[in-house]
Amino acid sequence: MAPMSLLAHKRLIVIVGPTAVGKTKVAIALAKYLHTEIISADSRQLYQEMTIGTAKPSLQELEEVQHHFIGSQPIEQAYDAGQYGRDALALISQLFEKYDQLVMCGGSGMYVKAVLEGFDEMPEVPEALRSEIITEYQQKGLGWLQDQVSEKDPEYFQAVDQKNPQRLMRALELIRSTGKPASAFRNNTKHSLPFEVVKIGLELDRDQLYDRINQRVDQMMEAGLLQEAKQLFPRKSLNALQTVGYQELFGHFEGEYDLEEAMRLLKRNTRRYAKRQLTWFKKDKNVKWFGPDEMKPMIAYLDEK
Repeated sequence: MAPMSLLAHKRLIVIVGPTAVGKTKVAIALAKYLHTEIISADSRQLYQEMTIGTAKPSLQELEEVQHHFIGSQPIEQAYDAGQYGRDALALISQLFEKYDQLVMCGGSGMYVKAVLEGFDEMPEVPEALRSEIITEYQQKGLGWLQDQVSEKDPEYFQAVDQKNPQRLMRALELIRSTGKPASAFRNNTKHSLPFEVVKIGLELDRDQLYDRINQRVDQMMEAGLLQEAKQLFPRKSLNALQTVGYQELFGHFEGEYDLEEAMRLLKRNTRRYAKRQLTWFKKDKNVKWFGPDEMKPMIAYLDEK
């Protein structure tokens, strides 16, 4: 690993923004300009078996610039933001021996936070309990999950994204396995980083972004998303698959609605997810916002910094 004194002259450029805004294209352009590599901060693209539904970079894009944490984990393996943060920081330190600047790119706010701020250590949760809670959520829905966490840990419920089932299930896992509220494990202790961080946010006006999302879903279907989801359907209870893009198709496979309705739900839920991502990243006043096509102003901003 790079010595701490050397890291003071290193810089991590973090690109964030909602799904479908164009983060991958911008990250590749910046990495090529800076002659460096990309650290992905996407909580679903890191799974090997989830490709089309997670909008992974294409094979051509992966060949243009070296990417890390794309397809690096098997879907059955439990992997959370805390583990990602530790793994990513170790890799960043290693890569800084070779590069002065690195690009980190992703829309998973918790994964970005895990690298930049760190997480408190969380106790291990038995896999059987995790599966039990996922099954209950699938049977009883998001409202039930919200009620459970709200009742048992109101402090955490007020702080968490209340429409994110993964976060709520994680809280319920901790509550049931330890008998303590999830908030008891949050000390909000931030680690300090020995290198510089520059944050760039990408945004479009709402109509443009929503058009891109709708087009992307159609392109995913043309690329074989239905077949990919069918292959993953037998493993639908895995934590990695409790996500937009697959859950809507699983409901169709279970006979809850037709394919047309599944597509409507997928587009709607992706738009809602993008809105939540923007809300998360807009809270950070250190993010400098650009349109995805404003490469010259972005580069000028980085050169100026």
